[in-house]
Amino acid sequence: MSGKRLTIRADLSSAELRRRARREPDRGAAARMQAIANALEGMTRAEAARLAGMERQALRDAVMRYNAEGLAGLHDRPRRGPKPKLTEDQFGELRQLVLDGPEIEATGLSAWTLAELCREVEARWGVCYHEGHMSKLMRKLGLSRQKARPSHPKANPAAREAFVKGGFRPNSTGSPSSIPANA
Repeated sequence: MSGKRLTIRADLSSAELRRRARREPDRGAAARMQAIANALEGMTRAEAARLAGMERQALRDAVMRYNAEGLAGLHDRPRRGPKPKLTEDQFGELRQLVLDGPEIEATGLSAWTLAELCREVEARWGVCYHEGHMSKLMRKLGLSRQKARPSHPKANPAAREAFVKGGFRPNSTGSPSSIPANA
């Protein structure tokens, strides 16, 4: 069973293709360069593909792309992922929502958890996310999954600041350390 012979563009020699393959960081593109170099040296398509670790059809596809686009055609094409469920404006609102924190009186929360954020996003925009994916979204928004230390709503900021500045002061009016009576 012999297939039609593929013509391969000859602007680069097999030695030049091998040299570029050695320096190529993309392993898939390097393997395609090696396979095309093998084919340029006169190997059969099956043998050239086998030595490069690919199937004959993959080599044929690589040759077609190489003929059409040159070396750039041997690199993997960018893959499109699924379309994001939230718009860019909604992502901005979500980021601001997390930075502002929850309203304690309305929600009863002192800090957002991933589960609560998932519920809030579903309530606001009708989009359901898993907690693991919400964690990825937080990193994408430049936010950490760590929560800020909660503070009591009736806490006195002045007393807190005084404590931070002064620290603990021993009682200076107390008696010197006493000796236990049974000693």
